Amino acid sequence: MATGSKYEVIAEDVLRGVGGKENVRSVAHCATRLRFVLDDRSKVDKEAVESTRGVIAVVEAGGQFQVVVGNTVGNVYEVLVERGVPEAGGGSAKGFLPRAMELVTSIFTPFLWTLAAVGLLKALLAVVVEFSPSFKGTSTYAIWFTAADAAFQFLPVMLAVTAAKRFKANQFTAMGIAGSLIYSATIAVVPGADGTAQTLLAFDQAGGQLTFLGVPVVMGTYLSSVIPIIIAVYVQSRIERWLERVIPTVVRNFTVPLVTLAVVVPAVFLAIGPVASWVGEGVSSGVERLWDLAPWAAGGVFGGLWQVLVIFGLHWAFVPVMAQEISSNGHSVLIGAVFPAVLAQGAATFAVFLRTRNRDLKAVAGPAGLSAFVSGITEPAIYGVTLRLKRPFVFASIGGAVGGAIAAAGNSGADGFVAPGALTLASTLGVGSFALQLTGCAIAVAIGFVLTLVLGFKDLPETPGTAAGDSPEARSGQAADDGSVTLTAPVAGRVIPLSEVPDKVFASGAMGSGLAVIPSEGKVHAPIGGTLVSVMPHAFGIRSDAGVEVLVHIGLNTVELKGRGFTPAVVQGQRVEAGDLLTDVDLKTITDAGYDPLTVLIVTDAAGHSAVVPTATGEVRARHAALDLIG
Repeated sequence: MATGSKYEVIAEDVLRGVGGKENVRSVAHCATRLRFVLDDRSKVDKEAVESTRGVIAVVEAGGQFQVVVGNTVGNVYEVLVERGVPEAGGGSAKGFLPRAMELVTSIFTPFLWTLAAVGLLKALLAVVVEFSPSFKGTSTYAIWFTAADAAFQFLPVMLAVTAAKRFKANQFTAMGIAGSLIYSATIAVVPGADGTAQTLLAFDQAGGQLTFLGVPVVMGTYLSSVIPIIIAVYVQSRIERWLERVIPTVVRNFTVPLVTLAVVVPAVFLAIGPVASWVGEGVSSGVERLWDLAPWAAGGVFGGLWQVLVIFGLHWAFVPVMAQEISSNGHSVLIGAVFPAVLAQGAATFAVFLRTRNRDLKAVAGPAGLSAFVSGITEPAIYGVTLRLKRPFVFASIGGAVGGAIAAAGNSGADGFVAPGALTLASTLGVGSFALQLTGCAIAVAIGFVLTLVLGFKDLPETPGTAAGDSPEARSGQAADDGSVTLTAPVAGRVIPLSEVPDKVFASGAMGSGLAVIPSEGKVHAPIGGTLVSVMPHAFGIRSDAGVEVLVHIGLNTVELKGRGFTPAVVQGQRVEAGDLLTDVDLKTITDAGYDPLTVLIVTDAAGHSAVVPTATGEVRARHAALDLIG
């Protein structure tokens, strides 16, 4: 895809900035952040990481060096892992809080968006039923509700998989343990008083004498439970390690899971499950009692501080609490109070979009505000806009506090695990006062938007755009007397502005400034002299001796051709001079396959130059001046 090399460039620059692979003890990621645990903080060049194209912000919290990338974090993470950076494992962070945060993120992050998706599906079904109550009695509704509800009911299985990975236990044995918990409430296996088979849970609740080897068993309901399976898998991991040391290799493959299941499943029913369920119920009851005592105060504090927690990554500590709330009570009042905070942040960001005169800030504020308002992802808005300007962040937090207090006053909450945003507001339809939830959200939005728009903020200065001097004779990549650097066109053809490229990543300038060429021939040349830091059949990254980094990307989505139609003339790590042939492209093969051969030239790192100015217009010849780096 067109963005393939983007992730590689981001990953390589970030890795270089944190001191290289050798300085990384582990890396993990959540919804928007790379979370590094480093060996030596003094080796980190924080400014270099912050200035990397594609990096929104850097946060140091909880013993982690957190790099906020946004929605593409998973792609960058995959590149880091491919480069041999160790993934987060047990005990890589120091101190209780960092280790607890690492535990929560590593277990919950992999399936968080699946939970958010099924929560949204339940919310949409609730909207349809609100307008057409008879729809609830149809089999169509039943099938969709099954799709929406199953993931949460069978949550222990998903937790078993991620917890097993975190604790380095056998994932399939862990799923067997989780399946046993669910089995106890869904499959009839024990005869009841009337001779009819019942589930273990139903038998226990009917007053039957449920025992294991004579020891009484108090059976709880483990559907959608959170804490019991996490503890069970941890115990499993310890037992497996001990068994692997004492059991002979010849019988180890089947004996270890056999003994583990035979020990852990009864232990869960006898002790782990009841104790963990008691703890979980205590947590959810504690939240409920706090809300009962002064719901408006609890909602106001939580709504006002939510985005502050997001800044430091501490909001992850509430994910299992919210999940436990839904498991115990069928809804989460905490999520209900977060809606106004998230929407206020989006509204403040939209106000910045309307008020700022800085084109770069406006380009960030538009999509960031949309992401926050619609889908509930606020990190791009916080780090890219409101926190940079300070006052909009404060205004949004005030809106979140007021709106959270109003929503909580009506005991509003979400009936599913959702990412709070406009799309998922329907998840609060059946919990508490939906009218007060909407009122709280509307007032939060109004406060964040109006205060930002009216009271304003100190705008960021516009990046200087000095006109480029005519220097067609200047050698590409060589600094002229005034410090400017000239890049040449990589291919012959017609020049178009980057903003007209039919790919939003390139067109938005998120990867850097530059231009595009509709090629008239297939020979693609180096626009600057330097070292090839990345080579793919369709994309080439070059770093000059002065630190200028450029990307030549041939075609849109041409990565899907898997090299067909491209004949590269260089390899990664090779030194090239300006004008050297990078690849020979069969343009007919690309167009016949349905792809656009548009070639993009982008400066991904200007190495301190203040502006990137296109100098070529109309028709351009390959190896002739195309871009100037000024200052």
